[in-house]
Amino acid sequence: MAASRTAVKNAPTERAGNTMPMYVWEGTDKRGIKMKGEQQAKNTNLLRAELRRQGITPTVVKPKPKPLFGAAGKKITAKDIAIFSRQIATMMKSGVPLVQALEIIGNGQKNLRMKNLVDAVRMDIEGGSSIYEAMSKHPIYFDELYRNLVRAGESAGVLETVLDTIATYKENIETLKGKIKKALFYPAMVIVVAILVSSIMLIYVVPQFEDVFKNFGAELPAFTQLIVTFSRFLVSYWWIMLFAVVGSVVSFVFAYKRSPGFQHFLDRVILKVPVIGQIMHNSAIARFARTLATTFKAGVPLVEALESVAGATGNAVYEKAVWRIRDDVSVGYPVNMAMKQVNLFPHMVIQMSAIGEEAGALDSMLFKVAEFYEQEVNNAVDALTSLLEPMIMVIIGVLVGSMVVGMYLPIFKLAAAVGG
Repeated sequence: MAASRTAVKNAPTERAGNTMPMYVWEGTDKRGIKMKGEQQAKNTNLLRAELRRQGITPTVVKPKPKPLFGAAGKKITAKDIAIFSRQIATMMKSGVPLVQALEIIGNGQKNLRMKNLVDAVRMDIEGGSSIYEAMSKHPIYFDELYRNLVRAGESAGVLETVLDTIATYKENIETLKGKIKKALFYPAMVIVVAILVSSIMLIYVVPQFEDVFKNFGAELPAFTQLIVTFSRFLVSYWWIMLFAVVGSVVSFVFAYKRSPGFQHFLDRVILKVPVIGQIMHNSAIARFARTLATTFKAGVPLVEALESVAGATGNAVYEKAVWRIRDDVSVGYPVNMAMKQVNLFPHMVIQMSAIGEEAGALDSMLFKVAEFYEQEVNNAVDALTSLLEPMIMVIIGVLVGSMVVGMYLPIFKLAAAVGG
């Protein structure tokens, strides 16, 4: 009985690229071994001819069925771009030509949207565009900072080195973002869990006690009456509460994204919150230092580098400060003096920047600053996690305990009256 194995062969790439339909096929090779695979083609006849040219006798050729869900592919995330950056940097440093590297990366993508993006960049480069020009057509995925670094690498003839630097930068920034999300997730989780537990108690538990209280015929304690009244309101008008909560969240997000003034106000408030504020300070400094070091090392002029850095700090307060630094540097001020004027950066950061400028090694010093503050963020997030785990139990315990006490107060009062 002939052995069975799987083979996937790709037809020659054409300008149509990802616009051609995908087919699945089965067949046998010259030795009678069963084979199967999938590939793009204009139609089944051309695919059959291509398979025969490769020495395969096709038995089944049919369009690949589309999945019910996610046919267009998952959303491209910043992590996907970071992985793509590392892949292309590794291949180019290994001597693989750029177009071939992009073809290999594209064929290896499971996410259809990411595959289409890589294929589009590759086809533009095959058509004569530079990698900077090809990426500039996709500003949503390749931001201004990314494109400026690529342009600097192309101009200096060190594209593979710059791509490696970009890959390291993207990986570090995504790791830092993950830490920040983790730090903000726990307080949010405490609030959500507390609201859910309280709502369940008020909607399902308190009404049961209320039926019992009616039989007492006595006046309820003020605290118990407050809980019962709120429970009645929640049971009768839960939809108003839900609409209010959803509306508030949507309005908040809309205002934060559309109103620079509100964004600046909120980011300034967050920086003053105990523990969380310090984490956000350290995160902004780390991102500022790493981004500026990366762009400066890649050969981007300092003033232009600061323009790219402003939007990468992740905080509107620091973004405004970086623009002010950029303006001061553009008229001749040293970076360390400009940093001192905004009154946001710690003394250590300013001093290390000054030493780096004097020694002509600003990028090296800023990389050290970034590593230090990234470690500070890691330590602070770990400490916050350890602190919040018991706090979650305490907060839920206080809420549930208060309701339990409120429900049993009438019983205690009745027992005291009977005992007296």
